Amino acid sequence: MLVSTDVLTRRPATRAWLGENGSLAALVVLAIALTLLSGDFLTVTNLLNVGVQAAVTAILAFGSTFVIITGGIDLSVGAVAALSAIVLAWTATDSGLPWPVATLIALVVGLACGLVNAALIAYGKLPPFIATLAMLGVARGLALVVSQGSPIAMPDAVSHLGDTIGGYLPVPVLVMALMGVITAVVLNRTYAGRAMYALGGNEEAARLSGIKVNRQKLVTYALSGAFAAVAGVVLASRLASAQPQAASGYELDAIAAVVIGGASLSGGKGRAFGTLVGALILAVLRNGLNLLSVSAFWQQVVIGVVIALAVLLDTLRRRGSR
Repeated sequence: MLVSTDVLTRRPATRAWLGENGSLAALVVLAIALTLLSGDFLTVTNLLNVGVQAAVTAILAFGSTFVIITGGIDLSVGAVAALSAIVLAWTATDSGLPWPVATLIALVVGLACGLVNAALIAYGKLPPFIATLAMLGVARGLALVVSQGSPIAMPDAVSHLGDTIGGYLPVPVLVMALMGVITAVVLNRTYAGRAMYALGGNEEAARLSGIKVNRQKLVTYALSGAFAAVAGVVLASRLASAQPQAASGYELDAIAAVVIGGASLSGGKGRAFGTLVGALILAVLRNGLNLLSVSAFWQQVVIGVVIALAVLLDTLRRRGSR
């Protein structure tokens, strides 16, 4: 039987499209399945709720995207988010600083944590896993010390970040979109973004081509820390208080969102849009399982399986490209 040339040329193109947008296709299939299984899923209120649930994870994941593209890992983002929120609340209430100044200090704290991570990795030659794991403990401990283990109320002006505009558009979703645009611009339109891909592809080749590898790692982890600070502020605004144990385990969700979105843990690959889709998949999955009254224990099992499948697909993709 003869096969037309058009069909033959379409097949590789289709495979390529699915390889780049497989996570988006999975999100669409998941949404269709949940729509059929639950009449409450495809409602404006529920979809906005999904967006709010995805916001903090997505913002953390955007920062982690920078790191993972370079072939690194950042396990400290959840703890840094909590510490930054605690610093904001403490400086605005106990120290009496104006909330804009307190917010700026919180962002600087996140950025500083990222710089410390980068210094340990670039100059101390520690593996990223160990350096960021140490920062996880330090940041979480400092959050407990500053807050004395108790929640601190957020300033009213900052708490409005958890509100909705016009009763329908949640501010956390807007912040998520803004951070996604910033991530896309950095990756696609700046020298730092191109250098991140080069480091993830081959660090030694990047060094030989003139890229200041250590300086680039400082930029990459500083961005991750700053994004974590923003996520911490958004989360605290939703809760109306900064809590020292907030965002515990979120670092794993962030990494999962990046990988589900098509990034490679070996570095050199990743997109802002893919990360957003990955975060939405996790949020939609949790939301759908709740609507279907699935036990929280089984939800952890399902999400773990999804993460494992995402990493497996990434491994198979890399093997097939060799």
